[in-house]
Amino acid sequence: MSKNPDTASPKSIPIFKGVSIYRVSNSKFWYVRVWDSERKKYTVRGTGETSSILARKAAQDLAITMLKEKKPVEREFAFKLYCLKLLRNETEVVAKNKRSIGSLKAMKWCIENDDWGLIKRFGDRDVREITTRDFREYMNYLDIKNPDWAPSSKNTILATFRNVLKVAQEEATIDVIPDTPRSKQKDNPRPFFKFFPLVSKKDDQYQRVLNRAEQMAQDNEIIRWIPVTDELRDILLFITHSFVRPTHSELYALRHKDVTIAADPRRLIITIRDGKTGYRVANTMEAAVSVYNRACERYPEHRPDDHIFLPTYLNRLTAGKVIQRQFKKLMELEKLDRDPITNLKHSLYSLRHTAICMRILLSGGKVNIYNLAKTAGTSVDQIERFYARNLPLNAEMAKNLQSFGD
Repeated sequence: MSKNPDTASPKSIPIFKGVSIYRVSNSKFWYVRVWDSERKKYTVRGTGETSSILARKAAQDLAITMLKEKKPVEREFAFKLYCLKLLRNETEVVAKNKRSIGSLKAMKWCIENDDWGLIKRFGDRDVREITTRDFREYMNYLDIKNPDWAPSSKNTILATFRNVLKVAQEEATIDVIPDTPRSKQKDNPRPFFKFFPLVSKKDDQYQRVLNRAEQMAQDNEIIRWIPVTDELRDILLFITHSFVRPTHSELYALRHKDVTIAADPRRLIITIRDGKTGYRVANTMEAAVSVYNRACERYPEHRPDDHIFLPTYLNRLTAGKVIQRQFKKLMELEKLDRDPITNLKHSLYSLRHTAICMRILLSGGKVNIYNLAKTAGTSVDQIERFYARNLPLNAEMAKNLQSFGD
């Protein structure tokens, strides 16, 4: 004997895409479920029907009603319009060198991502109707989709979301920006190479790095068919004494026309044209001058537009990868892959971190932190959070604290 379809309890019966009916255990009534593409969730209603045939009709009527209720948002109120206005405004600010290109890149990442970006999520929504609840649901969605994201990444999205709404507020489209809870951020100390007198001379990791680089060149070490030369050691020294980031937009972008040798004190004045924090002109330590002179001797036929390091590589990303591979091998040989205290992996960036720590410690606390931040292309807040507070106190710093001026 066949079962009566109106007394069976299937999980669900699809009506058409995004619409289905179902019945729960111990209930004789059918429910309808309709997918809300804007809110990214199902709307569930009871049909009050015990017959699947009548329930189907009720489901169709509900779906049609919901579609009628969803009037297209007028373009002047669409969230994506204010996204585009924000990007246009930011582009103009960056062009005037009033803000770094990095901020614009970060905004584009948040707004234009095809997978989870703000336009994909809120683009067709009416900016006047977006609430704190909508934002919370979005952030919860991102937590599930990208569980390994750092709080800083989520806060970048939050800041961009608020900036979009600020544009709408400035144009009097909305009166108030909804509350947007911030993710708690944990500051991880930056790994750096321990140096004398922070540690004894025999435990000086920084000197070990330089010595190993020199030895690799002498041994004609081959990494991926490319021999290690004395240029590796010079690059490591230059990062440490110039505070530049070891990236294709800073270190590997430097050309001879970007460098001037200055005196009193002896130093290089270098121009970073498109660094992480935008355009900057900065001083180096004296040791960087010797490195630059050796670079000029290494390539005596150089022209002003030629790159200083690895100029034979037209692709600067490739130049960077060559040094990264050689440095990775150096770390393996010295067994310095990870910082023993933080357990964080060492990279070329560790030399920049070492440079900042050296200035704070070796100056006995007398270095002007604002000047250091400007030179390194970072902020005082970053230096205090990631460097200064993680360094041990020494006698010179204690004297500096108790001084009454010269």
